Amino acid sequence: MKPAIKLQNAKARFAADTPLVLDIDTLTIEVGERVALIGPSGAGKTSLLRLINGYIELESGTLQILGQLIDAPDQNKARQRNIRRRVGFIFQDFSLVERATVFNNVLWGRLGRLSTWRTMLGSFPEQDKLAAMEAITEVDLYDKANQRVDTLSGGQQQRVGVARVLAQEAEILLADEPVSNLDPSLAEEILELLSTVTQGRGATL
Repeated sequence: MKPAIKLQNAKARFAADTPLVLDIDTLTIEVGERVALIGPSGAGKTSLLRLINGYIELESGTLQILGQLIDAPDQNKARQRNIRRRVGFIFQDFSLVERATVFNNVLWGRLGRLSTWRTMLGSFPEQDKLAAMEAITEVDLYDKANQRVDTLSGGQQQRVGVARVLAQEAEILLADEPVSNLDPSLAEEILELLSTVTQGRGATL
């Protein structure tokens, strides 16, 4: 089985003539592994996640995601989209549309699986709606599905973020300090939830 993530001789910087933000000889994360990145502020933890998720590009070296080589920016767009939809991101600040419902926020996790015209129209097939409700149920928010996100607690909002990547059917979940805005008891609850749902789906965290 190909590893979930493999980096070799990877160097990246935010702009030309600026210091490197990443300089990694080799890093391999196997499918199904749960890996924690620990280090001081500025060590490159978020930059590594942003690289894997496609927010920044390699200056040199190679990155493979689920056995597929991530090439330079001229990579075939359809292929690039196919890879990226297999990677989900859980944000520190939740990154939800607060005025929208829990259901809609989670349903939007399915956008990467829609055809271009459906994406433009926001037209979701019934199977996508079912996938969203299954994800909402999985994070124990079924009774909040039609509630606006801005009425939820911080812990509940992060559960919505987790449900969104579950609806996306992401095979790799990237969590950028997902509990730093929560109190200790809620933090433990969210970490346990992440561990449980990724293990149940055989995903990499």
